[in-house]
Amino acid sequence: MNGMYPKNGRVILHVDMNSFYASVEMAYDSSLKGKPLAIAGNPEERKGIIVTCSYEARKYGVKTTMPLWEARKLCPELIIKRPNFDRYRAASAAMFDILREYSILVEPVSIDEGYVDITECGELGSPAEIAGSMQKQVLYQLDLPCSIGIAPNKFLAKMASDMKKPMGITILRKRDVPTVLWPLPVEEMHGVGAKTAEKLQTISIATIEDLAKANEIQIKKLLGINGLKLKERANGEDRRKVDPHSIYDFKSIGNSTTLPRDVSNQHELFTVLEKLSGQVEARMKRKQVVASSIAITIRYKDRKTITRNRKLINPAGRKEDILLEAKQLFLKNWNGNSVRLLGITATGLVEADSAIKQLDLFTYEKDARKEPLFDTMSKLRDKYGKGIIDSAGKALNKRENRTSPDQDTGFNKDFLRDRKPEKGKE
Repeated sequence: MNGMYPKNGRVILHVDMNSFYASVEMAYDSSLKGKPLAIAGNPEERKGIIVTCSYEARKYGVKTTMPLWEARKLCPELIIKRPNFDRYRAASAAMFDILREYSILVEPVSIDEGYVDITECGELGSPAEIAGSMQKQVLYQLDLPCSIGIAPNKFLAKMASDMKKPMGITILRKRDVPTVLWPLPVEEMHGVGAKTAEKLQTISIATIEDLAKANEIQIKKLLGINGLKLKERANGEDRRKVDPHSIYDFKSIGNSTTLPRDVSNQHELFTVLEKLSGQVEARMKRKQVVASSIAITIRYKDRKTITRNRKLINPAGRKEDILLEAKQLFLKNWNGNSVRLLGITATGLVEADSAIKQLDLFTYEKDARKEPLFDTMSKLRDKYGKGIIDSAGKALNKRENRTSPDQDTGFNKDFLRDRKPEKGKE
């Protein structure tokens, strides 16, 4: 069996759940099976969009991100369900528990997909046998379908898992790249979005083969260092390891909301920013981080979208500080037209305990008043241990997190926050 595994390389699976939210609803309610089903937020309002849909719905042309009204025109029999994130979170956790029965090297990418390194799992069977067993176990225990890609690296495994859906298993070797991947349009390559594809078109790159053979100087000038990485991927190269802890490495926390109607009243828009600031603060407290930059997103009624950010003098984590920066950014960049969507993102995150605050003329007096309290807390921690005094953020960490489907843009990575494996027990 070891002969089916490379001597120096890796064998990596990419497990991708098929129509995950819809499949979970069908597993929960078997009467939904075989019917056109869509998961959508706020179906009563215009911001209701299709989050995901069943394969039966897709036959009618229903697609993810499609407005609900358009989906109903295409499929009048469409069944609409609101998202149930608690249900999806539980199903996801159970799915990853199954994957960890095969290997300790499991890297969740989002709530419904992850990588598994099975290089050292030869005693369990061939890569195809392991993938088949894994797929059958997830289906039998959870009643959830998945597709699995088998490859020597993460990029090729991801590309392979997309090739047969639902319930497919695909092997993609590096030697297959010229015949299998290169003929594909470049926009079908993982990591190349619509905007990147448009840029590539300007230098006559239309297929993955064109990208694989592109001039490095030209591609770097167009896309920066990311262009060189994409060129490597197009040639089947990817040196990234499967890291079980990478899901917990995050660089930003953001919340956004689509407004029920176009709004041009400044006071109303400030009220929305205040609510978003509170949501970002709550999530930052749960993760015990502060931000070194704040960004806002404004989408106008014509769907033109801008994002602007500002680096902070002092790390921010309180609602008031986040709101102040967001308001200033908004006033500086708002053109006065009606707004359709607003968002706030905290970036450059660092652990609150290790953040270094630069005192300026305006914060010195306020911080000086708190200094005796900070000094006392520091002495208590030194004497009795770091956990002797828990902040409100850590208390929040112990509570059940209930998110709003329309406003928590970080759900895909928040879902595992309470399931971080202890070191040595991956």
